[in-house]
Amino acid sequence: VIYNSVPFVWTFLQSLKTKKQANSRTPLFWFEPTFEQYSELWLEKVPENFLVLVYTLIAILITLFLFSVIGKKLSISSVAIRLIILGTIVLMLLSIPLFVKTAEFYDYFVNTMIVAIGTVIISIGIASLSGYALSRYLGIAGVILIILALAFRSLPRMAFGLPYFWMGQISGLYDSNFLVIIALAAVNQPFAIYMLRSFFKDIPREIEEAAMVDGASRFEAFIKVIVPIMWPGIITTSLFTLVLVYHEFLLVRILTLKNWTLAVAMQQYLG
Repeated sequence: VIYNSVPFVWTFLQSLKTKKQANSRTPLFWFEPTFEQYSELWLEKVPENFLVLVYTLIAILITLFLFSVIGKKLSISSVAIRLIILGTIVLMLLSIPLFVKTAEFYDYFVNTMIVAIGTVIISIGIASLSGYALSRYLGIAGVILIILALAFRSLPRMAFGLPYFWMGQISGLYDSNFLVIIALAAVNQPFAIYMLRSFFKDIPREIEEAAMVDGASRFEAFIKVIVPIMWPGIITTSLFTLVLVYHEFLLVRILTLKNWTLAVAMQQYLG
């Protein structure tokens, strides 16, 4: 833990120094911290009412937290609570440039959020249905499909980059978040299907069969019975997919010209 955390701690301490302090030959361990680098990174100009905006954002986050707590006591659906909170946060992030003159780094951050959330939603939505179907199919064809999907996932990134680049040029979607989401969802789909299939196989068939005996269709049994049991597996797969999407560099670099995510944008801050 210490071996892995020390580089990150040192990098964070360096970010709190002035440029002269950070580039000094003798490492400085005692210094007066400054947040100048962070303000320059996120904002082109610090507004006069900056503290008011910060307090407003904090108040919104506290309100969302209280809503999540009170909403459960008011018997509001947990799915509805999550969607409202997620939608509010997205709207808040998109509306910040209306009040503050943000720098390019903030645009890269928003692009990353859009690409990551969009890819996870599409990947998990398709993988849940596909993984469930493959887990309930006992034929050899299901195993063959999984092997082919994983073989597709193991191909080098350049094997996907050029076809998607060509598609983006023809469709006019080049340098758009939509094209990046489609590409990353397709690339990470086999991984999500494989993981969710493993989770689905651990759920006894008798549970959904009992629901179908009570009059539910197979889809209703899947949505109302299997999915609630599968939440830990869905969350785990979503987190793994999110990490893979966040760290994707080559595909995003090929499919975008300026509309980068953080993984690509960080290269211009190295040197």
